[in-house]
This record gives sequence, C-alpha cells and structure tokens, in this order.
Amino acid sequence: MKLRFLGANRQVTGSKYLLLANGKQIMVDCGMFQEREFAARNWEPFPLRPSSVDKLLLTHVHIDHSGLLPKFVADGFNGPVLATQPTVDLADIVLRDSAHIQEEDAAYKKRRHRKEGRHGTHPEIPLYTNADVERTLSLFDSVKYGNPIKIADGIIATFRDAGHILGSAMLEIEVSEAGKTNRIIFSGDIGQTGKPFVQDPTLFDRADYVIMESTYGDRDHEPLEDIPEKLCDAINETVERGGNLVIPTFAIERAQELMYYISGLVFAKRIPAIPIFLDSPMAVDVTEIFRTHCQYLDTETRKMISTDCPPLRFPGLKLIRSVEESKAIKSQAGSAIIMAASGMCNAGRIKHHLKSNISRPESTILFVGYQANGTLGRIILEGAPEVRIHGSMHPVRARITKINGMSAHADRSGLLHWLGHLKEKPNKVFLCHGEEKAALSLAERVKADLGFDVEVPLYDHTFDLE
Repeated sequence: MKLRFLGANRQVTGSKYLLLANGKQIMVDCGMFQEREFAARNWEPFPLRPSSVDKLLLTHVHIDHSGLLPKFVADGFNGPVLATQPTVDLADIVLRDSAHIQEEDAAYKKRRHRKEGRHGTHPEIPLYTNADVERTLSLFDSVKYGNPIKIADGIIATFRDAGHILGSAMLEIEVSEAGKTNRIIFSGDIGQTGKPFVQDPTLFDRADYVIMESTYGDRDHEPLEDIPEKLCDAINETVERGGNLVIPTFAIERAQELMYYISGLVFAKRIPAIPIFLDSPMAVDVTEIFRTHCQYLDTETRKMISTDCPPLRFPGLKLIRSVEESKAIKSQAGSAIIMAASGMCNAGRIKHHLKSNISRPESTILFVGYQANGTLGRIILEGAPEVRIHGSMHPVRARITKINGMSAHADRSGLLHWLGHLKEKPNKVFLCHGEEKAALSLAERVKADLGFDVEVPLYDHTFDLE
C-alpha cells in the first residue's frame, strides 16, 4: 500500500493524492494550482497516466480540489468520480464556470498579445473547454454521508461531513490487505466549529494514517463573534467616505456567509440602505443550490430560512448575472457593497471591480478568505504600492483590510482539537494543503502536544504505508 502526493504539498492549492492498494489506483481530489509560481503545473502532463486511475473521490468542489478534473478527463481518465449530492450539483456550476473563465482568459490574452505584437504559447489556449466539462460531469456518481461504498476488493470508503462548505467531505478509507485492515483518513478541508450554514466537522476515534490539511497551522482566527461588528464598521466607514466596499468572494459558502451577516445588519438597520451586489452568476446559482439542499444545513440556518428575516434574501440585495448588469455597477451613483468572484482575485469579475476601485482612496477592499501565496489578492493584502490588473499597473490607494474569522478552515487550535480526538496514536500523520511555514509549524505542535509521528511531504513523493 502506497500513498503518492501530487499537489498541495508545502503549498495551499492543487490538492491531489494517489492511493495504491490491492492493485488499484484511487485518486483523491484533482485540484488546480493557483499560486503563480506553480501555475505552470496546470499545463504540464500529469505525473501519472490518467487512464491508469480506477476511481476518483472528490472531497468538495473548490477549484483547488476539483479544478483540474476536466483536464484529467481530457487526458484519459474515464473512471467514476464519487462525491456527495451537493458536490455533484455544485460541480455542474463550478466546472462550467471555470471552463468559461479558461476560454475567456485565453481569448483576452490572445487579443492583448496580438495588440502588443507578442505571440504567446499555451496561455492563449484554454486549459480545458466546456466540452471537457460535459464529459467530466457524465462520470459523477453521488454518495451519502455515512454510507460505506465498496471502491474495489478490500477497499471501502465512507464520506463524512467536513463542515467546510455545503457537501464537503472527509474520507474514511479502509484497506484490507494480507489479513490486515488499515484505516486512512483524508481530512479534505476541515471546517470551523459553530459556523453558519454547515454542520460541525466530523471527529474520528481511530486512524492508522491521516492526511490532513494545514492551511492555518501556524495561527488562530479572530473570534467568530467579532465578524458582524467588523463588517458593520467597514461598511459604515466606507459609506462615510463616499466609496465602494469591494469584497473578493468565493462563490461557494463565502458569498452565502457574507449574505448571512449582511442580512443581519440590514434587518437590524445598522447600515445605510445602499445597493448590495452579488456579482457572480456562479454565486447566484450556488445560492439556489443552498436553498435546494436545506437538509444539509445546520439547524439554526434552517430555522432562519423559514422566518421573516431569511439570510439569503433581504432588501437592497441585487443578484447580478449578465455582463451588462456587471458593467453597469461601475456607473452606480453613491456607495455600494460589491461582492464578486474570484476570492483570490486571480480571475473573474472581481478584477474589473478592483480596476475601478483600487486607486480610489474613498473605497475599501475587504478580504474575507485565505489568499494563497503569489495570487493577486495576496499581493494586495501584503501592501504592494501598485498591482498589475489586465496587463496594466494600478496604484493602490484604496483602504485594504481583512476579516480573518470568516475562514471556512479550522485554525491551529481547531486542527489540533480535530486530530487530538483520536484515542490512539496513528502510524503517521501527513500534513498537506498549507504553505511550508504553516505546515512545519503545525508539525512541531502536533509532535509536542500529541506525540504523533508527522511528515510534511514534498511534491511527487511516495510513501510506503505497510
């Protein structure tokens, strides 16, 4: 039995893991690399033959976990993709949107390069197309939380609620070989306890091997109860200056969570009556899926949906789909709240809103999610005096701020609590999906606090789990 690490190793994006057991190859996740220094890997041939993989298990639909699936299929994978029903439904939206962005960005770069007299190579070709997405979606099979699924002879997988986003899962895989059974836990992205919408993450009593995320392995979040106050202050201060509050937003969970908090401020009349734009066709569609899959939401949210103060519908909210509507926001008189994808500012409509606002001292750019190293969001957040957007430089004069407590990831204390629930020491803990500093810091804490054997793998390293 072997485990090969093909992404999110000492970095945050590109999650891909290959389990080799009983003569079968089982892939967990197939994420896109989003950091600039690793983006070239998206275009390179996969380190293994996609046609050799028997099945793929998808923890959730965030692009850093699912974004290379269509390319994997285009390059030869033809096995089933197992995921929860909300993940299947969300994948239909997310992967189509990703293909659209790939095609749109390739066309834009081609026009710009031609205008500049440059001749690019692969960036002018889409990474994959909607036709590739169609083939990928036909391979999806839905599974339910808690139902053991036979993956192959001697391999049983059970999807557990990760409490990260709607439909997100941890994978509990039992492999029986040579009369011995090993339990392997893939954490996926571990959610915070007590978050709106989702249930709390599943805890485990026993595991022989753990593959665990470490995004916030070196720090803790701000208290959850500070979020409404900080959001209220950011809105009111920006309105007083006469600017716009621009929020780079992940279309899944973060957009809906923002709506949850903003709705509370609206119904309590703590902020002025200003337009609140959700400028993301994908986020609009995702919001409908949230309403469809109410049974997956936490008890408090289900109760709120049936009241006179529903968290996903409130005065002032404008759901934007068309390009024309999106462009019209720029000419909006007065202040507004503008939520737009993508959350790390590396693609999508948020770039257009940043171009219009980042040089305005009266406007605010508010970050509410993790910004991977090398992304435009990270560059802005770290205080760059000017940034490149759509091929031209723009001075940063807007107020730049953040709210850390809204992360959909557990922080260091949450990760240690989750891992510390194991009653016995696992044979090995592998820390992934975290920048090197965060992963190594968490490794030291796990060793010191729990006494577990910890490994922080490098890219494309293989470990024998016998």
